[in-house]
Amino acid sequence: MGETGKSFGQRLQAAIGDALIGGIIAFLLFSLLLGERTVDSVTGLTLKPRPMLLAIAVGIVVAGRLLLSLFVWHAEYPITTPFAKLFTRERFDRRDLIVLCSTAGAAALILIVGSIAGAPVLVLIGTLVLGFLFGGALRRTIVFFFPDLPYARIFTIGGILFAVLFPICSYLIEKAFHPGLPLRYLLDLSILVLTYVMLGWGLNIVVGLAGLLDLGYVAFYAVGAYVFALLAMHFGLGFWMCLPIAGAAAALWGITLGFPVLRLRGDYLAIVTLAFGEIVRIVLLNWTNVTNGPNGISGIPKPTFFGLPFTAAGPVTFASFFNLKYDPLQGIIFLYYVILGLAFITNLVTLRLRRLPIGRAWEAMREDEIACRSLGINTTVTKLTAFATGALFGGLAGCFFATRQGFVSPESFTFIESAIILAIVVLGGMGSQLGVAIAALVMVGGFEALRHTDWLQDIFGSEFDPALYRMLLFGVAMVAIMVWRPRGIVGTRSPTIVLDKAHAISKDLVREGRA
Repeated sequence: MGETGKSFGQRLQAAIGDALIGGIIAFLLFSLLLGERTVDSVTGLTLKPRPMLLAIAVGIVVAGRLLLSLFVWHAEYPITTPFAKLFTRERFDRRDLIVLCSTAGAAALILIVGSIAGAPVLVLIGTLVLGFLFGGALRRTIVFFFPDLPYARIFTIGGILFAVLFPICSYLIEKAFHPGLPLRYLLDLSILVLTYVMLGWGLNIVVGLAGLLDLGYVAFYAVGAYVFALLAMHFGLGFWMCLPIAGAAAALWGITLGFPVLRLRGDYLAIVTLAFGEIVRIVLLNWTNVTNGPNGISGIPKPTFFGLPFTAAGPVTFASFFNLKYDPLQGIIFLYYVILGLAFITNLVTLRLRRLPIGRAWEAMREDEIACRSLGINTTVTKLTAFATGALFGGLAGCFFATRQGFVSPESFTFIESAIILAIVVLGGMGSQLGVAIAALVMVGGFEALRHTDWLQDIFGSEFDPALYRMLLFGVAMVAIMVWRPRGIVGTRSPTIVLDKAHAISKDLVREGRA
Protein backbone atom coordinates (compact mmCIF):
# COMPACT_ATOMS: atom_id res chain seq x y z
CA MET A 1 0.00 0.00 0.00
CA GLY A 2 1.00 3.63 -0.39
CA GLU A 3 3.23 5.19 2.24
CA THR A 4 1.31 7.97 3.98
CA GLY A 5 2.96 11.36 4.21
CA LYS A 6 5.17 10.88 1.15
CA SER A 7 4.74 12.73 -2.12
CA PHE A 8 5.17 11.15 -5.54
CA GLY A 9 8.59 12.79 -5.85
CA GLN A 10 9.79 11.22 -2.62
CA ARG A 11 8.47 7.82 -3.67
CA LEU A 12 10.09 8.22 -7.08
CA GLN A 13 13.44 9.03 -5.49
CA ALA A 14 13.21 5.97 -3.21
CA ALA A 15 12.12 3.78 -6.14
CA ILE A 16 15.05 4.92 -8.31
CA GLY A 17 17.49 4.14 -5.50
CA ASP A 18 15.95 0.71 -4.99
CA ALA A 19 16.05 0.01 -8.75
CA LEU A 20 19.71 1.03 -8.99
CA ILE A 21 20.63 -1.26 -6.10
CA GLY A 22 18.74 -4.11 -7.78
CA GLY A 23 20.54 -3.38 -11.05
CA ILE A 24 23.95 -3.50 -9.36
CA ILE A 25 23.12 -6.83 -7.72
CA ALA A 26 21.81 -8.18 -11.04
CA PHE A 27 25.00 -7.06 -12.80
CA LEU A 28 27.16 -8.85 -10.25
CA LEU A 29 25.08 -12.03 -10.49
CA PHE A 30 24.66 -12.09 -14.29
CA SER A 31 28.10 -10.84 -15.31
CA LEU A 32 29.46 -14.40 -15.48
CA LEU A 33 26.19 -16.28 -16.03
CA LEU A 34 24.97 -14.24 -18.99
CA GLY A 35 27.77 -11.78 -19.77
CA GLU A 36 30.30 -14.46 -20.71
CA ARG A 37 29.99 -17.61 -22.79
CA THR A 38 32.51 -20.42 -23.10
CA VAL A 39 33.49 -21.21 -26.69
CA ASP A 40 35.39 -24.33 -27.69
CA SER A 41 38.10 -23.23 -30.13
CA VAL A 42 41.32 -24.70 -31.47
CA THR A 43 43.32 -23.20 -28.62
CA GLY A 44 40.88 -24.53 -26.01
CA LEU A 45 38.02 -23.00 -24.11
CA THR A 46 37.78 -19.23 -24.42
CA LEU A 47 35.32 -16.67 -23.05
CA LYS A 48 33.16 -14.74 -25.50
CA PRO A 49 31.61 -11.58 -24.02
CA ARG A 50 27.89 -10.95 -24.48
CA PRO A 51 27.43 -7.35 -23.31
CA MET A 52 24.07 -6.86 -25.05
CA LEU A 53 22.45 -9.83 -23.30
CA LEU A 54 23.86 -8.67 -19.95
CA ALA A 55 22.58 -5.14 -20.54
CA ILE A 56 19.10 -6.42 -21.40
CA ALA A 57 18.95 -8.58 -18.27
CA VAL A 58 20.11 -5.73 -16.00
CA GLY A 59 17.73 -3.31 -17.73
CA ILE A 60 14.80 -5.65 -17.12
CA VAL A 61 15.69 -5.85 -13.43
CA VAL A 62 16.06 -2.06 -13.07
CA ALA A 63 12.84 -1.30 -14.96
CA GLY A 64 10.94 -4.04 -13.11
CA ARG A 65 12.05 -2.85 -9.66
CA LEU A 66 11.23 0.75 -10.55
CA LEU A 67 7.74 -0.03 -11.83
CA LEU A 68 6.95 -2.39 -8.95
CA SER A 69 8.08 0.16 -6.37
CA LEU A 70 6.03 2.97 -7.93
CA PHE A 71 2.86 1.18 -8.93
CA VAL A 72 2.61 -1.93 -6.73
CA TRP A 73 4.62 -2.05 -3.50
CA HIS A 74 4.32 1.59 -2.40
CA ALA A 75 1.32 2.78 -4.43
CA GLU A 76 -1.93 3.96 -2.87
CA TYR A 77 -3.74 1.88 -5.50
CA PRO A 78 -1.59 -1.12 -6.55
CA ILE A 79 -1.97 -1.58 -10.28
CA THR A 80 -2.12 -5.36 -9.79
CA THR A 81 -5.34 -5.17 -7.74
CA PRO A 82 -7.81 -5.69 -10.62
CA PHE A 83 -5.77 -8.57 -12.03
CA ALA A 84 -5.80 -10.31 -8.64
CA LYS A 85 -9.58 -9.79 -8.42
CA LEU A 86 -9.98 -11.73 -11.67
CA PHE A 87 -9.32 -14.89 -9.67
CA THR A 88 -11.42 -14.00 -6.61
CA ARG A 89 -15.07 -13.15 -5.96
CA GLU A 90 -14.45 -9.52 -5.02
CA ARG A 91 -16.47 -6.89 -6.86
CA PHE A 92 -14.76 -4.60 -9.36
CA ASP A 93 -14.89 -0.86 -8.78
CA ARG A 94 -14.57 1.81 -11.44
CA ARG A 95 -10.78 2.00 -11.32
CA ASP A 96 -10.52 -1.77 -11.70
CA LEU A 97 -12.64 -1.76 -14.85
CA ILE A 98 -10.68 1.15 -16.33
CA VAL A 99 -7.36 -0.65 -15.75
CA LEU A 100 -8.63 -3.96 -17.18
CA CYS A 101 -10.19 -2.36 -20.26
CA SER A 102 -7.10 -0.26 -20.90
CA THR A 103 -4.86 -3.32 -20.58
CA ALA A 104 -7.04 -5.35 -22.95
CA GLY A 105 -7.06 -2.52 -25.51
CA ALA A 106 -3.29 -2.07 -25.29
CA ALA A 107 -2.71 -5.82 -25.64
CA ALA A 108 -5.01 -6.00 -28.68
CA LEU A 109 -3.18 -3.04 -30.25
CA ILE A 110 0.20 -4.68 -29.58
CA LEU A 111 -1.05 -7.92 -31.14
CA ILE A 112 -2.32 -6.15 -34.26
CA VAL A 113 0.87 -4.11 -34.69
CA GLY A 114 3.00 -7.21 -34.17
CA SER A 115 1.00 -9.15 -36.76
CA ILE A 116 1.27 -6.34 -39.34
CA ALA A 117 4.95 -5.65 -38.70
CA GLY A 118 5.89 -9.34 -38.45
CA ALA A 119 7.30 -8.95 -34.93
CA PRO A 120 6.83 -12.26 -33.08
CA VAL A 121 7.82 -10.69 -29.73
CA LEU A 122 4.89 -8.28 -29.87
CA VAL A 123 2.55 -11.05 -30.99
CA LEU A 124 3.65 -13.22 -28.06
CA ILE A 125 3.19 -10.40 -25.51
CA GLY A 126 -0.24 -9.46 -26.81
CA THR A 127 -1.40 -13.06 -26.94
CA LEU A 128 -0.24 -13.83 -23.38
CA VAL A 129 -1.90 -10.74 -21.91
CA LEU A 130 -5.20 -11.33 -23.72
CA GLY A 131 -5.12 -15.02 -22.78
CA PHE A 132 -4.59 -14.11 -19.11
CA LEU A 133 -7.48 -11.63 -19.13
CA PHE A 134 -9.77 -14.04 -20.97
CA GLY A 135 -8.98 -16.88 -18.53
CA GLY A 136 -9.71 -14.67 -15.52
CA ALA A 137 -12.93 -13.35 -17.04
CA LEU A 138 -14.07 -16.86 -17.93
CA ARG A 139 -13.37 -18.06 -14.38
CA ARG A 140 -15.35 -15.20 -12.83
CA THR A 141 -18.25 -15.83 -15.20
CA ILE A 142 -18.43 -19.52 -14.33
CA VAL A 143 -18.17 -18.85 -10.59
CA PHE A 144 -20.82 -16.13 -10.83
CA PHE A 145 -23.43 -18.37 -12.47
CA PHE A 146 -22.44 -21.58 -10.64
CA PRO A 147 -21.08 -20.48 -7.23
CA ASP A 148 -21.65 -23.72 -5.33
CA LEU A 149 -20.11 -26.26 -7.69
CA PRO A 150 -17.30 -28.44 -6.24
CA TYR A 151 -14.66 -27.04 -8.59
CA ALA A 152 -11.75 -28.86 -7.00
CA ARG A 153 -13.50 -32.21 -7.38
CA ILE A 154 -14.55 -31.44 -10.96
CA PHE A 155 -11.00 -30.43 -11.83
CA THR A 156 -9.60 -33.57 -10.23
CA ILE A 157 -12.05 -35.92 -11.95
CA GLY A 158 -11.51 -34.16 -15.27
CA GLY A 159 -7.74 -34.49 -14.92
CA ILE A 160 -8.02 -38.20 -14.11
CA LEU A 161 -10.30 -38.84 -17.10
CA PHE A 162 -7.95 -36.92 -19.38
CA ALA A 163 -4.94 -38.87 -18.11
CA VAL A 164 -6.71 -42.19 -18.64
CA LEU A 165 -8.17 -41.45 -22.09
CA PHE A 166 -5.40 -39.32 -23.61
CA PRO A 167 -3.13 -42.09 -25.04
CA ILE A 168 -5.90 -44.25 -26.48
CA CYS A 169 -7.91 -41.37 -27.93
CA SER A 170 -4.88 -39.65 -29.47
CA TYR A 171 -3.66 -42.96 -30.91
CA LEU A 172 -7.05 -43.74 -32.46
CA ILE A 173 -7.37 -40.21 -33.86
CA GLU A 174 -3.93 -40.46 -35.44
CA LYS A 175 -4.69 -43.84 -37.01
CA ALA A 176 -8.12 -42.79 -38.26
CA PHE A 177 -7.55 -39.23 -39.51
CA HIS A 178 -3.72 -38.91 -39.74
CA PRO A 179 -3.46 -35.31 -38.43
CA GLY A 180 0.29 -35.74 -37.87
CA LEU A 181 0.31 -35.65 -34.08
CA PRO A 182 3.77 -36.06 -32.48
CA LEU A 183 2.53 -39.00 -30.43
CA ARG A 184 5.94 -40.36 -29.48
CA TYR A 185 7.07 -37.00 -28.11
CA LEU A 186 3.77 -36.38 -26.29
CA LEU A 187 3.78 -39.84 -24.72
CA ASP A 188 7.43 -39.59 -23.65
CA LEU A 189 6.77 -36.18 -22.11
CA SER A 190 3.65 -37.48 -20.35
CA ILE A 191 5.58 -40.44 -18.92
CA LEU A 192 8.26 -38.07 -17.63
CA VAL A 193 5.66 -35.82 -15.99
CA LEU A 194 3.89 -38.77 -14.35
CA THR A 195 7.20 -40.05 -13.03
CA TYR A 196 7.83 -36.73 -11.30
CA VAL A 197 4.24 -36.64 -10.08
CA MET A 198 4.80 -39.99 -8.39
CA LEU A 199 8.13 -38.85 -6.95
CA GLY A 200 6.52 -35.64 -5.72
CA TRP A 201 3.72 -37.56 -4.02
CA GLY A 202 6.26 -39.86 -2.39
CA LEU A 203 8.36 -36.98 -1.07
CA ASN A 204 5.18 -35.20 0.00
CA ILE A 205 4.74 -37.86 2.68
CA VAL A 206 8.12 -37.02 4.20
CA VAL A 207 8.15 -33.24 3.71
CA GLY A 208 4.50 -32.24 3.43
CA LEU A 209 2.89 -34.57 5.97
CA ALA A 210 5.67 -35.42 8.42
CA GLY A 211 7.54 -32.10 8.13
CA LEU A 212 10.96 -33.74 7.63
CA LEU A 213 13.10 -31.78 5.16
CA ASP A 214 14.70 -34.40 2.91
CA LEU A 215 17.29 -33.24 0.35
CA GLY A 216 18.47 -36.75 -0.55
CA TYR A 217 15.27 -38.29 -1.90
CA VAL A 218 16.97 -39.12 -5.18
CA ALA A 219 18.96 -41.80 -3.29
CA PHE A 220 15.84 -43.98 -2.95
CA TYR A 221 15.08 -43.34 -6.61
CA ALA A 222 18.56 -44.64 -7.43
CA VAL A 223 18.25 -47.67 -5.11
CA GLY A 224 15.05 -48.79 -6.85
CA ALA A 225 16.58 -48.37 -10.30
CA TYR A 226 19.82 -50.21 -9.49
CA VAL A 227 18.10 -53.04 -7.60
CA PHE A 228 16.03 -53.84 -10.68
CA ALA A 229 18.99 -53.40 -13.03
CA LEU A 230 21.23 -55.72 -11.00
CA LEU A 231 18.56 -58.38 -10.49
CA ALA A 232 17.74 -58.34 -14.19
CA MET A 233 21.42 -58.51 -15.20
CA HIS A 234 22.53 -61.30 -12.82
CA PHE A 235 19.36 -63.33 -12.27
CA GLY A 236 17.27 -62.57 -15.35
CA LEU A 237 14.26 -61.38 -13.35
CA GLY A 238 11.57 -59.34 -15.07
CA PHE A 239 10.05 -55.99 -14.21
CA TRP A 240 6.96 -57.24 -12.37
CA MET A 241 9.02 -59.57 -10.22
CA CYS A 242 11.52 -56.85 -9.30
CA LEU A 243 9.02 -54.04 -8.73
CA PRO A 244 8.06 -55.01 -5.13
CA ILE A 245 11.67 -56.00 -4.39
CA ALA A 246 12.93 -52.58 -5.50
CA GLY A 247 10.28 -50.85 -3.38
CA ALA A 248 11.12 -52.95 -0.33
CA ALA A 249 14.86 -52.34 -0.76
CA ALA A 250 14.29 -48.57 -0.98
CA ALA A 251 12.06 -48.69 2.11
CA LEU A 252 14.81 -50.55 3.96
CA TRP A 253 17.27 -47.82 3.01
CA GLY A 254 14.73 -45.26 4.18
CA ILE A 255 14.69 -46.89 7.61
CA THR A 256 18.50 -47.02 7.52
CA LEU A 257 18.57 -43.26 6.90
CA GLY A 258 15.91 -42.64 9.54
CA PHE A 259 17.80 -44.12 12.49
CA PRO A 260 20.80 -41.72 12.47
CA VAL A 261 18.59 -38.62 12.05
CA LEU A 262 16.00 -39.35 14.76
CA ARG A 263 17.24 -36.45 16.90
CA LEU A 264 17.82 -34.02 14.03
CA ARG A 265 15.44 -31.35 12.77
CA GLY A 266 15.44 -28.47 10.34
CA ASP A 267 18.69 -27.52 8.65
CA TYR A 268 20.69 -30.28 10.33
CA LEU A 269 18.31 -32.92 9.00
CA ALA A 270 18.52 -31.40 5.52
CA ILE A 271 22.34 -31.52 5.58
CA VAL A 272 22.41 -35.18 6.65
CA THR A 273 19.89 -36.24 4.00
CA LEU A 274 21.82 -34.30 1.38
CA ALA A 275 24.99 -36.15 2.40
CA PHE A 276 23.12 -39.47 2.24
CA GLY A 277 22.05 -38.79 -1.33
CA GLU A 278 25.60 -37.92 -2.37
CA ILE A 279 27.00 -41.00 -0.57
CA VAL A 280 24.67 -43.27 -2.55
CA ARG A 281 25.63 -41.61 -5.85
CA ILE A 282 29.37 -41.80 -5.12
CA VAL A 283 29.09 -45.47 -4.10
CA LEU A 284 27.29 -46.23 -7.36
CA LEU A 285 29.99 -44.33 -9.23
CA ASN A 286 32.99 -46.03 -7.63
CA TRP A 287 31.79 -49.58 -6.88
CA THR A 288 32.60 -50.67 -10.40
CA ASN A 289 32.65 -54.41 -9.65
CA VAL A 290 28.92 -54.31 -8.87
CA THR A 291 27.43 -51.22 -10.50
CA ASN A 292 29.78 -50.95 -13.50
CA GLY A 293 30.69 -47.46 -12.32
CA PRO A 294 30.18 -44.50 -14.66
CA ASN A 295 29.49 -46.86 -17.59
CA GLY A 296 26.17 -47.82 -16.04
CA ILE A 297 24.06 -50.89 -16.70
CA SER A 298 22.34 -51.43 -20.04
CA GLY A 299 20.06 -54.06 -21.52
CA ILE A 300 17.41 -53.70 -18.79
CA PRO A 301 14.27 -55.58 -19.89
CA LYS A 302 10.95 -53.92 -20.65
CA PRO A 303 7.73 -54.85 -18.83
CA THR A 304 5.42 -57.38 -20.45
CA PHE A 305 1.64 -57.64 -20.57
CA PHE A 306 0.99 -60.93 -18.77
CA GLY A 307 4.12 -62.37 -20.34
CA LEU A 308 3.48 -60.90 -23.81
CA PRO A 309 6.42 -58.72 -24.92
CA PHE A 310 5.91 -55.60 -27.04
CA THR A 311 8.37 -56.66 -29.72
CA ALA A 312 8.15 -57.00 -33.49
CA ALA A 313 9.32 -60.63 -33.59
CA GLY A 314 9.04 -63.57 -31.27
CA PRO A 315 7.07 -66.75 -30.60
CA VAL A 316 4.08 -64.95 -29.05
CA THR A 317 4.04 -61.17 -28.84
CA PHE A 318 1.38 -58.70 -27.77
CA ALA A 319 0.55 -57.80 -31.38
CA SER A 320 0.40 -61.41 -32.61
CA PHE A 321 -1.68 -62.61 -29.64
CA PHE A 322 -4.36 -59.96 -30.18
CA ASN A 323 -4.06 -60.15 -33.98
CA LEU A 324 -2.86 -56.54 -34.27
CA LYS A 325 -0.37 -54.92 -36.57
CA TYR A 326 2.87 -54.24 -34.70
CA ASP A 327 3.42 -50.62 -33.75
CA PRO A 328 6.25 -49.36 -31.51
CA LEU A 329 3.77 -46.99 -29.88
CA GLN A 330 1.98 -49.94 -28.30
CA GLY A 331 4.83 -50.48 -25.87
CA ILE A 332 5.08 -46.75 -25.12
CA ILE A 333 1.36 -46.56 -24.37
CA PHE A 334 1.67 -49.55 -22.07
CA LEU A 335 4.54 -47.86 -20.21
CA TYR A 336 2.33 -44.79 -19.86
CA TYR A 337 -0.41 -46.80 -18.21
CA VAL A 338 2.10 -48.56 -15.95
CA ILE A 339 3.40 -45.29 -14.49
CA LEU A 340 -0.14 -43.89 -14.39
CA GLY A 341 -1.23 -46.90 -12.32
CA LEU A 342 1.77 -46.57 -10.01
CA ALA A 343 1.02 -42.86 -9.53
CA PHE A 344 -2.63 -43.60 -8.74
CA ILE A 345 -1.59 -46.23 -6.20
CA THR A 346 0.79 -43.73 -4.58
CA ASN A 347 -1.97 -41.14 -4.35
CA LEU A 348 -4.61 -43.53 -2.99
CA VAL A 349 -2.27 -45.00 -0.40
CA THR A 350 -1.22 -41.52 0.74
CA LEU A 351 -4.82 -40.32 1.08
CA ARG A 352 -5.71 -43.46 3.01
CA LEU A 353 -2.71 -43.18 5.32
CA ARG A 354 -3.59 -39.56 6.13
CA ARG A 355 -6.85 -40.75 7.65
CA LEU A 356 -5.23 -43.52 9.69
CA PRO A 357 -3.60 -42.97 13.09
CA ILE A 358 -0.12 -43.02 11.55
CA GLY A 359 -1.07 -40.23 9.14
CA ARG A 360 -2.48 -38.10 11.94
CA ALA A 361 0.72 -38.76 13.89
CA TRP A 362 2.77 -37.48 10.92
CA GLU A 363 0.77 -34.25 10.80
CA ALA A 364 0.96 -33.83 14.58
CA MET A 365 4.74 -34.26 14.46
CA ARG A 366 4.95 -31.73 11.65
CA GLU A 367 3.16 -29.12 13.75
CA ASP A 368 5.01 -29.61 17.05
CA GLU A 369 7.23 -32.58 17.83
CA ILE A 370 7.48 -31.75 21.54
CA ALA A 371 3.71 -31.59 21.92
CA CYS A 372 3.50 -34.79 19.90
CA ARG A 373 5.76 -36.58 22.39
CA SER A 374 3.84 -35.18 25.36
CA LEU A 375 0.67 -36.79 23.96
CA GLY A 376 2.34 -40.20 24.04
CA ILE A 377 3.03 -40.56 20.31
CA ASN A 378 6.14 -42.59 19.53
CA THR A 379 8.05 -40.15 17.35
CA THR A 380 10.72 -42.75 16.55
CA VAL A 381 8.21 -45.04 14.87
CA THR A 382 6.47 -42.05 13.28
CA LYS A 383 9.66 -40.76 11.66
CA LEU A 384 10.80 -44.18 10.51
CA THR A 385 7.43 -44.97 8.92
CA ALA A 386 7.46 -41.62 7.11
CA PHE A 387 10.95 -42.23 5.71
CA ALA A 388 10.14 -45.83 4.81
CA THR A 389 6.84 -45.03 3.09
CA GLY A 390 8.29 -42.15 1.09
CA ALA A 391 11.31 -44.23 0.13
CA LEU A 392 9.06 -47.11 -0.93
CA PHE A 393 7.36 -45.00 -3.59
CA GLY A 394 10.70 -43.52 -4.64
CA GLY A 395 12.04 -47.04 -5.17
CA LEU A 396 9.00 -48.01 -7.24
CA ALA A 397 9.51 -44.94 -9.41
CA GLY A 398 13.20 -45.80 -9.78
CA CYS A 399 12.34 -49.32 -10.91
CA PHE A 400 10.04 -47.87 -13.56
CA PHE A 401 12.72 -45.38 -14.61
CA ALA A 402 15.16 -48.22 -15.19
CA THR A 403 12.77 -50.22 -17.36
CA ARG A 404 11.69 -47.10 -19.23
CA GLN A 405 15.24 -46.03 -20.10
CA GLY A 406 16.72 -49.49 -20.48
CA PHE A 407 19.90 -48.02 -18.99
CA VAL A 408 20.91 -46.56 -15.62
CA SER A 409 24.02 -44.68 -14.56
CA PRO A 410 24.96 -42.53 -11.54
CA GLU A 411 24.64 -39.36 -13.66
CA SER A 412 20.85 -39.80 -13.60
CA PHE A 413 20.68 -39.41 -9.81
CA THR A 414 22.42 -36.13 -9.01
CA PHE A 415 21.43 -33.59 -6.38
CA ILE A 416 19.58 -31.49 -8.92
CA GLU A 417 16.98 -34.26 -9.19
CA SER A 418 16.32 -34.04 -5.44
CA ALA A 419 16.09 -30.26 -5.72
CA ILE A 420 13.55 -30.49 -8.55
CA ILE A 421 11.38 -33.00 -6.67
CA LEU A 422 11.50 -30.88 -3.50
CA ALA A 423 10.66 -27.76 -5.53
CA ILE A 424 7.62 -29.54 -6.97
CA VAL A 425 6.39 -30.37 -3.46
CA VAL A 426 6.98 -26.87 -2.09
CA LEU A 427 5.61 -25.00 -5.10
CA GLY A 428 2.56 -27.22 -5.36
CA GLY A 429 1.73 -26.73 -1.69
CA MET A 430 3.13 -29.01 0.99
CA GLY A 431 0.57 -31.64 1.88
CA SER A 432 -1.52 -31.02 -1.25
CA GLN A 433 -1.76 -33.91 -3.68
CA LEU A 434 -3.45 -31.82 -6.37
CA GLY A 435 -0.92 -29.03 -6.01
CA VAL A 436 2.01 -31.42 -6.43
CA ALA A 437 0.47 -32.81 -9.63
CA ILE A 438 -0.06 -29.31 -11.06
CA ALA A 439 3.46 -28.23 -10.09
CA ALA A 440 4.98 -31.31 -11.75
CA LEU A 441 3.00 -30.64 -14.91
CA VAL A 442 4.09 -27.00 -15.03
CA MET A 443 7.68 -27.35 -13.86
CA VAL A 444 8.64 -30.54 -15.69
CA GLY A 445 6.29 -30.67 -18.65
CA GLY A 446 6.38 -26.96 -19.35
CA PHE A 447 10.16 -26.62 -19.29
CA GLU A 448 10.79 -29.86 -21.16
CA ALA A 449 8.49 -28.55 -23.88
CA LEU A 450 10.86 -25.59 -24.28
CA ARG A 451 13.39 -27.94 -25.83
CA HIS A 452 11.19 -28.30 -28.91
CA THR A 453 9.82 -24.79 -29.40
CA ASP A 454 11.13 -23.45 -32.70
CA TRP A 455 9.09 -20.24 -32.35
CA LEU A 456 11.46 -19.07 -29.60
CA GLN A 457 14.23 -18.92 -32.20
CA ASP A 458 12.03 -16.61 -34.27
CA ILE A 459 11.69 -14.30 -31.26
CA PHE A 460 15.20 -14.34 -29.76
CA GLY A 461 17.27 -15.27 -32.80
CA SER A 462 18.41 -18.44 -34.55
CA GLU A 463 21.25 -19.03 -32.04
CA PHE A 464 18.90 -19.07 -29.05
CA ASP A 465 18.80 -22.49 -27.35
CA PRO A 466 15.91 -22.73 -24.85
CA ALA A 467 17.53 -25.71 -23.13
CA LEU A 468 20.42 -23.49 -21.98
CA TYR A 469 18.01 -21.20 -20.11
CA ARG A 470 15.79 -23.94 -18.73
CA MET A 471 17.14 -23.79 -15.19
CA LEU A 472 17.16 -19.96 -15.26
CA LEU A 473 13.46 -19.96 -16.14
CA PHE A 474 12.91 -22.64 -13.52
CA GLY A 475 14.44 -20.39 -10.86
CA VAL A 476 12.45 -17.35 -12.02
CA ALA A 477 9.23 -19.37 -11.80
CA MET A 478 10.13 -20.54 -8.28
CA VAL A 479 10.81 -16.97 -7.12
CA ALA A 480 7.57 -15.71 -8.69
CA ILE A 481 5.43 -18.38 -7.04
CA MET A 482 7.11 -17.92 -3.66
CA VAL A 483 6.46 -14.15 -3.83
CA TRP A 484 2.84 -14.23 -4.97
CA ARG A 485 1.72 -17.59 -3.55
CA PRO A 486 4.02 -18.41 -0.61
CA ARG A 487 1.84 -21.37 0.42
CA GLY A 488 2.18 -22.94 -3.03
CA ILE A 489 -0.10 -23.26 -6.02
CA VAL A 490 -2.78 -24.94 -3.90
CA GLY A 491 -2.53 -23.08 -0.61
CA THR A 492 -5.72 -24.32 1.03
CA ARG A 493 -5.76 -27.28 3.40
CA SER A 494 -8.46 -29.90 3.87
CA PRO A 495 -8.76 -31.13 7.47
CA THR A 496 -7.91 -34.79 7.92
CA ILE A 497 -10.69 -35.46 10.44
CA VAL A 498 -14.03 -33.66 10.71
CA LEU A 499 -16.96 -34.00 13.07
CA ASP A 500 -19.75 -32.97 10.70
CA LYS A 501 -18.73 -31.27 7.46
CA ALA A 502 -15.31 -30.55 6.04
CA HIS A 503 -14.39 -26.92 5.41
CA ALA A 504 -11.20 -26.11 3.53
CA ILE A 505 -8.68 -24.10 5.54
CA SER A 506 -7.90 -20.90 3.64
CA LYS A 507 -4.32 -20.14 2.77
CA ASP A 508 -4.75 -16.79 4.55
CA LEU A 509 -5.26 -18.65 7.84
CA VAL A 510 -2.30 -20.97 7.31
CA ARG A 511 1.06 -19.71 8.47
CA GLU A 512 4.38 -21.04 7.33
CA GLY A 513 4.88 -24.41 9.01
CA ARG A 514 1.34 -24.49 10.37
CA ALA A 515 -1.79 -26.29 9.25
